[in-house]
Amino acid sequence: MNLHSIEIFRDIPGTRAWFTLKNPELVQPGHTIAGLNLGLNSTSDAEFNENRRELFSDPDLSGMDIAIARQVHGTRIVEVREETVVNECDGLVTSASGLLLGIQVADCAAVLVAHPGSGSMGAFHAGWRGAVEGIVPKGVKRLEELYGCSPSELRAWISPSICLKHFEVGAEVAKQFPGLFVDEERWDKPHVDLKGVITSQLVDSGVDKNRIEVHGGCTFCDSREYYSWRREGERAGRMMALIGRVPVQSTVHR
Repeated sequence: MNLHSIEIFRDIPGTRAWFTLKNPELVQPGHTIAGLNLGLNSTSDAEFNENRRELFSDPDLSGMDIAIARQVHGTRIVEVREETVVNECDGLVTSASGLLLGIQVADCAAVLVAHPGSGSMGAFHAGWRGAVEGIVPKGVKRLEELYGCSPSELRAWISPSICLKHFEVGAEVAKQFPGLFVDEERWDKPHVDLKGVITSQLVDSGVDKNRIEVHGGCTFCDSREYYSWRREGERAGRMMALIGRVPVQSTVHR
């Protein structure tokens, strides 16, 4: 099973983060979507649970609990302390040890952040609606309010998501974004740079641009590594971004 290990959090003791890949070679008998589909809203609970067990068979994740959200493209952010599924939620924050935060995506961006001093972290789901409504700046603010995190000390990672070339939107959507991140010249309809928008929001929230890592992958372009809603429609599964702090007594290895 292939997982992408996220490097920007390496200097924070105990903090680990991963991004799951499509793994198309993984065929689960009877599943409606092939590969490691980790979308709560894209499959049955039984299929999700089987794929979750497959994910946690990886020794790097052994012994960790997980908190995930049934995402709705909103800006509700919930503090979690134990394994749970949070309904109608698109952001999770915690300072608990041994708990992974999981965000599901297939063209939208997952944004992971962590604070070295407090050991706190957050995970946010940012599609165009979430970006327009400011879930990422709200997440940075929530970390500051709950755990005293200085935004300038945060590390942040933006997941593979749909690229500018393929993120075509209507005029009514385009006008909600800063013009700097909207291309209305090269195509018949406007195109939006989602990663650019989120990066700008992080910087405007006080995060040091040198502490932001943006993954260059495009979910639409790469059908081997990623699911894509725009490419696959209802047949699209979901990848998952994961971040957590490993307990001192854990046997997890990198």
